[in-house]
Amino acid sequence: MLKVLKPGFFTTIQDKGRVGFANLGVPVSGVMDTYSADLANSILNNFLQAAVLEITLGSCKFQFLKNTIICISGGDFSPTINEKPIVLNSRIQVFENDILSFGKVNFGVRCYVAVKGGFLSELKLQSSSFYQNITQKSIVEKGDILSFKEPKESFSSTKSLIKIDQNHFNTIRLDCFKGPEFEMLNEYQQEKITTDIFTISNDFNRMGVKLNEIFANNLPQILTSAVLPGTIQLTPSGKIIILMRDCQVTGGYPRILQLTTSSINRLAQKSTNQKIKFIVI
Repeated sequence: MLKVLKPGFFTTIQDKGRVGFANLGVPVSGVMDTYSADLANSILNNFLQAAVLEITLGSCKFQFLKNTIICISGGDFSPTINEKPIVLNSRIQVFENDILSFGKVNFGVRCYVAVKGGFLSELKLQSSSFYQNITQKSIVEKGDILSFKEPKESFSSTKSLIKIDQNHFNTIRLDCFKGPEFEMLNEYQQEKITTDIFTISNDFNRMGVKLNEIFANNLPQILTSAVLPGTIQLTPSGKIIILMRDCQVTGGYPRILQLTTSSINRLAQKSTNQKIKFIVI
């Protein structure tokens, strides 16, 4: 078990999410950056569906109440065990009463803590992912006890290094497809949306990301239609909204572009004032 001493800015339990419940109005949810979460689970030989801790911008602290093996991937928030620095993307043995802390943000926005066998959070609609009104809790709070199985296997480590594609954190490129309403844009607008560089506003969370720039248009609203994580909507006021993992399942704004899964992962590691550019593939 893991005791939450300091929950940080926004910490949740997430897995691959709730696929197949859009007809009930239930968002997919799940880890924002599947690339990093899958890496952490893979290093521990967990199933990729295993639940992990998703930590946003660090500043949190946990106490292990029993032995286990962990791996931390994604953003670098200066993790330590008992105040001694530990490396990302590696199997790490922890013991009862060890303290895991996160401090200074070096890069990225979200990191993932995987434990051997995964966290044992309550399943709701085939997923452990926290979401308000679906699960009992929507965030991890101080004093919470998070359960996991104590591994039966003995700890083993290697000198192998996992090579991480730093473009995942550094590139401004977000690959996307043309959305259902892309052709409603005129030729000038179509070129502009795929050549301009945009800036992430301070309005970003698990539901969506708004951009600072105003994209002038006279597009009408559409009939309420299906949207997905990665759908890029254009409002009548010219605001561009990129939907993320906790987004609603329908919307009435034109869907001009659709991010690839890799681009959703990259966007999940970006924050206020960082730049992005849409590339149609």
